[in-house]
Amino acid sequence: QVQLVESGGGLVQAGGSLRLSCAASGVRFSRFTINSMGWYRQAPGKQRELVGSIMGGGSPDYVDSVKGRFTISRDDAKNTVSLQMNSLKPEDTAVYYCNVNSRGGPRGGYWGQGTQVTVSS
Repeated sequence: QVQLVESGGGLVQAGGSLRLSCAASGVRFSRFTINSMGWYRQAPGKQRELVGSIMGGGSPDYVDSVKGRFTISRDDAKNTVSLQMNSLKPEDTAVYYCNVNSRGGPRGGYWGQGTQVTVSS
């Protein structure tokens, strides 16, 4: 059974940084097993949106609002995917979710439980 566990959320002032981590169990990360991995977020009253993702063994891509501020990285040896968030803004406040699509896995992939990020002005 695949499980994703996020950590690293919290409260930070505008301009600050946070690093989110997503640890996976039940699946081994490699370019042969993972179709994509990424981070989504959902703010109160809004739909869940894609923040950034890595397709296969390619480079990360990001939504325009976080380009230059957020960085996704993966560590296949540790089965983790991380989101480094710099220059945070109040509008980045949301619950952040990790998503992993593995070959042979369910449509839409696996989701973590989410971690709250709150940016104060």
